[in-house]
Amino acid sequence: MKKLSNWFAPGLFSVACVAALIASLSFAQEKEPAKKEAVAPPADFKLPPGWTAADLQACMLAGTPGEMQKFLASGKGEWSGKTTMWMYPGADPSTSDTTSTVTTILEGRFTKVEVKGDMPGMGPYHGIGVYGYDNVGKKFVSTWIDNHSTGMMQGEGELSKDQKTLTWNYNFNCPLTQKPAVMKEVETIVSEKERKLEMWGNDPKSGKNFKMMQIDLTRK
Repeated sequence: MKKLSNWFAPGLFSVACVAALIASLSFAQEKEPAKKEAVAPPADFKLPPGWTAADLQACMLAGTPGEMQKFLASGKGEWSGKTTMWMYPGADPSTSDTTSTVTTILEGRFTKVEVKGDMPGMGPYHGIGVYGYDNVGKKFVSTWIDNHSTGMMQGEGELSKDQKTLTWNYNFNCPLTQKPAVMKEVETIVSEKERKLEMWGNDPKSGKNFKMMQIDLTRK
């Protein structure tokens, strides 16, 4: 296994690489999701001044888990992954193993993914991601934290019509440039128990966009 390049800071590695794995683990196929149903308020609930019953119903539906939340939740379970990383354009790849536990939280509204592993050249790794679908914004959203960074990475995702790929765009602060940076992930369903994640970002030294990582995942 090749050692990571010295210039590649731990914060950039954790934000731009492992968070991609987390997003992929929460991504799973749901061919016939159930429709989201309205939830009735308590019988003694009084509407605020100026509110209508439709206003209240809109708020309650915004917080009710539906088909997209079920889509993410179907990734629940234990996963193992083989990660291949390229630290800069044209670099030889390095590989590592990762394990992850995927669960749902807050009555199925969000999916939590906890990852543990050993990152080449940087030691033990522990990260936590929270993933969901914003019923109001009509988009997938995520937040990621880990023990190699003090920042929180924010992402937005878009699911293809055939529900085979989920494309994420993430924003984070690069520890090398000290400026905001972005990366793109494309997650692909290979089979019921297999997923593939590919990630692209800009090299902080040259500015060249390149494939940074590929993760092949298997459900235990």
